[in-house]
Amino acid sequence: MIDDTTAPADIRRRAFRIGIDVGGTFTKAVLIDNATHEVLGRYTRLTTHDDPRGVAAGVVEVFREVLHNTAVLPSEVVFIAHSTTQATNALLEGDVATVGIVGLSSRMEALLARRQTNVGRIELAPGRFMEPAHRHIVSEESSPDAIGAAVAALKAEGVRVVVASSAFGVDDGGPEVAVMEAAVAAGLSATGGHEITKLYGLTTRTRTAVINASILPKMIDTANMTETAVREAGIVAPLMIMRGDGGVMDIAEMRRRPAMTMLSGPAASVAGALMHLKVSDGIYFEVGGTSTNMGVIRNGLPTVKYARVGGHETYVSSLDVRVAGVAGGSMVRLAGRKIADVGPRSAHIAGLHYAAFADPNTMKEPKLELFRPKPNDPDDYVAIRCADGERYAITNTCAANVLGYAKPGLHSSGNVAAARIAMEVLAAAIGESVEETARQILAAAAKKVIPMVEDLIAEYRLDRDQAVLIGEGGGAASLIPYVSEVTGLPFQISRDAEVISSIGVALALVRETVERTIPNARTEDLDAIKREAFDAVVRLGAAPENVEVTVEVDPKTHRVRATAMGASEMRAHDMLKEISEDEAREIAAKSMAVDPERVKVAAATPRMRVFQGLVEEKKWGGLFKKRRRPLRAVDIEGVIRIQRSDGVVRQTAAGRGLADLKALWEEITIYNGDSIITPDVFVIAGAHVLDLSGMNGFAQAEGIAKAELVGMPDDAPVVLVAIQGARGF
Repeated sequence: MIDDTTAPADIRRRAFRIGIDVGGTFTKAVLIDNATHEVLGRYTRLTTHDDPRGVAAGVVEVFREVLHNTAVLPSEVVFIAHSTTQATNALLEGDVATVGIVGLSSRMEALLARRQTNVGRIELAPGRFMEPAHRHIVSEESSPDAIGAAVAALKAEGVRVVVASSAFGVDDGGPEVAVMEAAVAAGLSATGGHEITKLYGLTTRTRTAVINASILPKMIDTANMTETAVREAGIVAPLMIMRGDGGVMDIAEMRRRPAMTMLSGPAASVAGALMHLKVSDGIYFEVGGTSTNMGVIRNGLPTVKYARVGGHETYVSSLDVRVAGVAGGSMVRLAGRKIADVGPRSAHIAGLHYAAFADPNTMKEPKLELFRPKPNDPDDYVAIRCADGERYAITNTCAANVLGYAKPGLHSSGNVAAARIAMEVLAAAIGESVEETARQILAAAAKKVIPMVEDLIAEYRLDRDQAVLIGEGGGAASLIPYVSEVTGLPFQISRDAEVISSIGVALALVRETVERTIPNARTEDLDAIKREAFDAVVRLGAAPENVEVTVEVDPKTHRVRATAMGASEMRAHDMLKEISEDEAREIAAKSMAVDPERVKVAAATPRMRVFQGLVEEKKWGGLFKKRRRPLRAVDIEGVIRIQRSDGVVRQTAAGRGLADLKALWEEITIYNGDSIITPDVFVIAGAHVLDLSGMNGFAQAEGIAKAELVGMPDDAPVVLVAIQGARGF
């Protein structure tokens, strides 16, 4: 622990945040000034998979070192959080606890419920399975003795964690609680389906609870060890854990629902992009050494789906992540005199250094070699062997350095001379110039990601004029600039991209999702689930005045989802720093790529301004001009919350908001024969953005909007935004 009396006075007056990203290879910590978000310190070490204390050992080391190296007092840390790959890795590696299920139902439901709660063998990863034990109790025969006997039988089979799963347990969790209490009394861990989700679907709910239970002991051990070390270091701030859906939860909640941390690594990277770059719409690339995670940010939020394990859906919300087996360290493969492929093996896996990071003075008499990185790999991977016996890999990073994409200051930037020496050997082998050889390498890599980019644009209906490629991770410059060049989509690479996941953890928002199955949901139903999500996220530490709740309704499944996000108290205080109208206009104009003088405020609330510009595009050889009105909704912190290439903006007030919403809806809806194309509509109230995209009709949109506007003063400013986008507007 650091002596409080030795710290400089200016440091003692400040507050700090620590973010830790536990990756498959490295564990990285950053220390960030809470007021300016400047990265003041960083520390990296290899992830401690083989330590008896597991990954917790590395977490403890990096936060202690980053404090020591910056001379920051533990008492001045106001927020500490970490992401973790432990849940995902435990499932992939089959390193899970033995689970037993106690199914519960009435005698009438027993035949179906017995089958639905006995989920059978679950594939965790190719060749790795988990098969939980199972018992079933009918409620008419349920008693403490019957429950105790079922738990005892499971314990005798080697079960460590009991899952209680009752038919209609989402309505009455009492039977599940009775089983959980009996399991704990027998010295076992326990979880219940009602703790995981409030959605109907007994099979999926049980499967989700089993997956959660399987990693419960390991995750609790890690949580206990990490929290103890944090407290022993003198940090009193709550210890938060990154969730797979892009928010953070406190460690107590992680002990209950560890499955929520699946895919928290990519989630941390996205959180960094949202907070660090203030991105509204785009496709993010987290480019590491071996693989690239890709996903979509839409309206300032990451896109979320239910995670799948072994091909089966769960009720665990996580980012919709697509993984490509290509990244900064992917090695070249050769077929005769042609570049056959790039990856999936990387220099890291092969144990080779990148040629781009070598000393050109030591690269004497380089010769081409083909080899197998691993025993069962093909023998067509390229390496360069020099006179001193040292071997180097030719990677995407090397090609990017040769072609000038990996510019100085970026993490991928290396020694161009060294990269060219290696590339000359490969160029001679295939009969091309050095530049053309490097270009073919990047083209082979881009072929693996560009189809994913196009699929994401189509699936999430991104406006191509507005979509940005967001580069994260240490390998971002090795891939993103070339993909941008080929697709014509603009790109940004984050400052501190190599530690963006740690930054994302440090700046992440508290998040909670509440889901219900509600046929024909009424306004009061939507209001109730919205309030439940709000209360849940406040209990997790969010400042009430900063909480934003989004309500989604799936008319096919009758699922209603309320997602609440909010900043912690310290972050909320920082968010009160309001930018001026001129500063907001500059942000909007830069995003639109137009002169600020052509950008006007179309409508506003006290915490949000909606700007529209004027863009004229020549068509048909300049015979006529097409005019469009790009729009940007910029909040008081300078974050673009909505960005579209065209749209209609209306200023209204809460008292007449629903009537004006109906009028705008009818105005923009397209009636085309038997088909009806409804608009994408947003309602802005204060700093909240209510997304009504994808509604089947106005009645559904009206119900959700009414839940937002109820309780506001009649004269409170409200803004309506309507967009048809690619569907004909």
